[in-house]
Amino acid sequence: MLDKKTKQRVIGKFKIHETDTGSSQVQIAILTEEIKKLIEHLQQHKHDHSSRRGLLKKVGERRCLLKYLQKEDEKAFYELAKELKLKIAKKMIEEEQEKLRLEQELLARQEAKIKLAAEENSEEIKNKSNLKKEDEK
Repeated sequence: MLDKKTKQRVIGKFKIHETDTGSSQVQIAILTEEIKKLIEHLQQHKHDHSSRRGLLKKVGERRCLLKYLQKEDEKAFYELAKELKLKIAKKMIEEEQEKLRLEQELLARQEAKIKLAAEENSEEIKNKSNLKKEDEK
């Protein structure tokens, strides 16, 4: 559990508007702080299985909220994940960069095909016009 001051500080940092206390961003930030506290606790008390179970529940809940936020507002998701320094953010950013790279390669290939087809068409047109000229002679 977080103490009241810590919780208010987290809410103040991640709120979207003045009266916001329950948006996805705030909930994710609070869960992240609770997860950090539980990780510290479990490092000292390795055999505390009930706390470990609570940690896993909180991680699962945060994952669900992150998926929801990503689906609803991808930009806010990336900003929040970067600010909270979540591993998932690094992974998703790498995936996004790979996706953009593949799209650029695909576009470059399509442009090359179009250019090649245009050159072939112009060659065919030149050949046909040359044949017509020869036939007229």
